Amino acid sequence: MTRPTWQPDVLGKHFEALTLDMADDDEGPVVATLVRYSPPTREPFRPARAVLYLHGWNDYFFQTALAEYWHAQGAAFYALDLRKYGRSLRPHQTPNYVDDLATYDEELDAAAAQIHTELGNHARVMVMGHSMGGLVAVLWAHRHPNEVSGLMLNAPWLELTGSSIMRAMSMPLVHSLARTQPKVPLITADPGFYARTLLVRHGGEWEYDEAWRPMPFFPVRPGWLQAVLTSHAAVARGLSLPCPVLMAASTTSLILPRWREEMRQADTVLDVDLLARRAVLLGPVVTVVRIPGAIHDLTLSARPAREDFYAHVTRWTTAYGWD
Repeated sequence: MTRPTWQPDVLGKHFEALTLDMADDDEGPVVATLVRYSPPTREPFRPARAVLYLHGWNDYFFQTALAEYWHAQGAAFYALDLRKYGRSLRPHQTPNYVDDLATYDEELDAAAAQIHTELGNHARVMVMGHSMGGLVAVLWAHRHPNEVSGLMLNAPWLELTGSSIMRAMSMPLVHSLARTQPKVPLITADPGFYARTLLVRHGGEWEYDEAWRPMPFFPVRPGWLQAVLTSHAAVARGLSLPCPVLMAASTTSLILPRWREEMRQADTVLDVDLLARRAVLLGPVVTVVRIPGAIHDLTLSARPAREDFYAHVTRWTTAYGWD
């Protein structure tokens, strides 16, 4: 078997992608995709620090400015498109589907091994996760306490919007459906407000591949939702992560049935106050930062908010990130 090699990535100049073969599942062959940012440098660039980024649900990695930021900080930057997301989605697969978030340990382990192959066994690796990627990162760090130097969580999905009471009420029905019809789409409504805050044609600043990040989103399925709710319950019980954690989110949530222009400066996906309450349960060293004017993905917020976020990340990293 030919060992996969780095190939030019869809993001263009200085971005490369590596296909990681995973074990087959019930739908057939599975892959994940590691992306790296590798601009030319005057001297050989083999940093002792790296950041591994995990995208959210109904998402993939396309935030080029984030890669440029970490390169400017002297860290190697990698991002992982999880199985059945983005670059890793194959025609025979159910998009975004797993029935246990621990399934992602396989590609996270492979990504970490690749990073250490390139940078050395003693390289420090921080994991940065957005939304569902933040939840996945937290659980992987809990199961791999010696792998992670620090966790940076960008509006991580640590609890179901509506609180643990809503989660407890939902679990019996979700469990029943997950057992009998795990992949049957659930009826959900997406007013499209979050995409409206992002896309250029709706007044936002960003463009992305809408086949990989569609509106409305890929269907929610009971088996996947049960995996998420089970993970939320684990976070609510507390995790005692040994590494330092930064949890950043907007100061405001606006989760409403009708569009308001203020949504361009608020999280329209998750309850940010609830995220802050859950974050302090992750471990003994947790920093909570609230960013005025930010949307759900802080790196895609309007310039003042995203610059505020990056400034906080820089300060936190200096104090905690690479210890």
